[in-house]
Amino acid sequence: MNRTKGDEEEYWNSSKFKAFTFDDEDDELSQLKESKRAVNSLRDFVDDDDDEDLERVSWSGEPVGSRTRPGSFQSLSDALSDTPAKSYAPELGRPKGEYRVCSLERFRSLQDKLQLLEEAVSMHDGNVITAVLIFLKRTLSKEILFRELEVRQIALRHFIHFLKEIGDQKLLLDLFKFLDRTEELALSHYREHLNIQDPEKRKEFLKTCIGLPFSAEDSAHIQDHYTLLERQIIIEANDRHLESAGQTEIFRKHPRKASILNMPLVTTLFYSCFYHYMEAEGTFSSPINLKKTFKIPDKQYVLTALAARAKLRAWHDVDALFTTKNWLGYTKKRAPIGFHRVVEILHKNSAPVQILQEYVNLVEDVDTKLNLATKFKCHDVVIDTCRDLKDRQQLLAYRSKVDKGSAEEEKIDTILSSSQIRWKN
Repeated sequence: MNRTKGDEEEYWNSSKFKAFTFDDEDDELSQLKESKRAVNSLRDFVDDDDDEDLERVSWSGEPVGSRTRPGSFQSLSDALSDTPAKSYAPELGRPKGEYRVCSLERFRSLQDKLQLLEEAVSMHDGNVITAVLIFLKRTLSKEILFRELEVRQIALRHFIHFLKEIGDQKLLLDLFKFLDRTEELALSHYREHLNIQDPEKRKEFLKTCIGLPFSAEDSAHIQDHYTLLERQIIIEANDRHLESAGQTEIFRKHPRKASILNMPLVTTLFYSCFYHYMEAEGTFSSPINLKKTFKIPDKQYVLTALAARAKLRAWHDVDALFTTKNWLGYTKKRAPIGFHRVVEILHKNSAPVQILQEYVNLVEDVDTKLNLATKFKCHDVVIDTCRDLKDRQQLLAYRSKVDKGSAEEEKIDTILSSSQIRWKN
């Protein structure tokens, strides 16, 4: 997409665009944060004492009044060292949108324009460099501009940044082709999908990105992105139909809050675990199918499935998620994310105390177990752990935290009066 002069003006006027700058706190121009003020500093590019050589320029960039004679160059560093930064601000009393700046149109020859760019780069001020680059972009052919920027890496970086900011995708692609930066070219092409709202059209565009010269890691990402969107389109169409039909219990009890289209992979997995948890692996919306297709690690899968099933208070599914069986048929609980995280998520979803206690008991580190049990009032876990540790003082201290006359207080008193326990304190 080609950009006009108006788009370049928008770059300077819009607050969302920030110029590529150096972090030189000693440079006087570091005070010039606003792009317009930086453009006004261009008046110091020429060594002219006569005010007639400074013409009024409207913000459209068109000169107001007669043309001026060409000026000669002066070292920018010398010129700026004698001029306070505040003098770069627009003159008071001028109509809004009109500023007193030097016209870069006087620099006609290629040699003068390149010297202008060299002087701008030597200032180490990103805004000034960008202002000159805009002028060169408008007055030089694309081929000449690219050729000269290729041997001026600082200016080239500023120009690439500027094109990305204003969204001049076509010129950016042409530049990357000229520089033979094929991977950046491919990535720049891929980013165009962000401008496509229609899911089917976005999917087809992503398909064109497969096979472009990406790195191996990026190629895998592009393929996954395409596959995920393709899968989301199918799931969305099916679920919209089920929801509107009103015959599926999960959609009646928990109406969808948003479309699944263009959601990240982990959000899609959560959605699948919430609405399609028991589906056969062969279906596109099956959580297990998603896990295998996109090679989701066990930790991420378990964490996401736990969050989804706990939100539904499907405690049987939670139990099954952590139950494993060995070759002898014995079952045990195993959590790749750590049982302390399981407890936190269960509590966040208001799990009953009985369920919380079961999982707190599975936490291996004793101090962590005691802290969680105390925090979530899993009294039996605290009492049994103190008994096993033979810690009489901690058990006495906890007695004051349970209700008077409660079963927990009675249990503590029974343990404290036992002669079978050899207390360590």
